[in-house]
Amino acid sequence: MAAPGAGDPVDAESGKAPLAQRIDPTREKLTPAQLQFMRQAQLAQWQKTLPQRRTRNIVTGLGIGALVLAIYGYTFYSVSQERFLDELEDEAKAARARALERASGH
Repeated sequence: MAAPGAGDPVDAESGKAPLAQRIDPTREKLTPAQLQFMRQAQLAQWQKTLPQRRTRNIVTGLGIGALVLAIYGYTFYSVSQERFLDELEDEAKAARARALERASGH
């Protein structure tokens, strides 16, 4: 009987295909053919998920850009509506006028 994972498409005892195992190429000695096959499988998997990842990246970028523009626009809107400094200036003018009135009145 062959070793498990040695190319048997179906396990004789359970009748199921063997599961893929994670292999660390730095620890295990792999042949150049095995390394080439791993590279091909990784490339195929990467190419398979590329369109989905690209779409997701575009949507995320547009969402972040819209959020930045919304914050930027809201900041300009709120600053243009701000009357805080105008009120302070009015109060300062009134205080100066009262001070001048008191000084000239005495």
